[in-house]
Amino acid sequence: MLIINADDWGRSVAETDVELECFRAGRITSVSAMVFMKDSQRAAELAREHGVDAGLHLNFNQAFDGAVPSAVREAHGRILRFMNSSSIARFLYNPGLNQEFRDVYLAQRDEFVRLYGAPPTHVDGHQHRHLCPNMLIQGILPAGESIRRTFTYFPGERGMVNRAYRAVLDRWITRRYCVTDYLFNLVECATPARLERVGRLAKDFAVELETHPIRPEERAFLLGDDFVAKFGGACLAPYAALGSAKAAQPGRIKTAGQTVTA
Repeated sequence: MLIINADDWGRSVAETDVELECFRAGRITSVSAMVFMKDSQRAAELAREHGVDAGLHLNFNQAFDGAVPSAVREAHGRILRFMNSSSIARFLYNPGLNQEFRDVYLAQRDEFVRLYGAPPTHVDGHQHRHLCPNMLIQGILPAGESIRRTFTYFPGERGMVNRAYRAVLDRWITRRYCVTDYLFNLVECATPARLERVGRLAKDFAVELETHPIRPEERAFLLGDDFVAKFGGACLAPYAALGSAKAAQPGRIKTAGQTVTA
């Protein structure tokens, strides 16, 4: 199965609209929605209207620009100051912010349920901050939840330390959560060979392709003929299908979904 997930749904009108365009064209299968942002309310209404599979895009490093309770804004502000204090803050555990991370996560999840009328189909994070140490060490995300794993890189694409860190993190989260077998970022799959490799993997494994269609080059690929050439025959599926597919057949899976055709 190939899950093509667009991030930042609801962050702005422009991002929501281009992602809806790609969804209606059958080129993305799921979105990750931000709450407490200017377009969050309208985005939720559009998702319900068009049947968009929506997960929660946790935000721990960008200021909310929509309506938000003052206590949540203050707790979020303390997290922001820590997260944006240095380039390595996202890898550090801050015990002084334990309650803030828990409260802000719960506030975002509750707001998602209020807006969408249902729990998120999956959880990920703005710039992958859902995998920061405070979230993982405290076990804030419920066990069994479908969440985004770390990026997959083929041999030679990243250094040994980077790959070792990702391997350790992946072992941690796969024991507790429901995750895809592979995760790739569309902007890093610029070469035809890499895209074709992603398509081949998706025929036998659960693969997520993360995308940001607000970027012109990504929108052009998603809506262009090359999309069919690279992913022709792949089974597109929403994130909602991941849990049932994994439970039915762990490891190598195939599941019903929308097959990519011209």
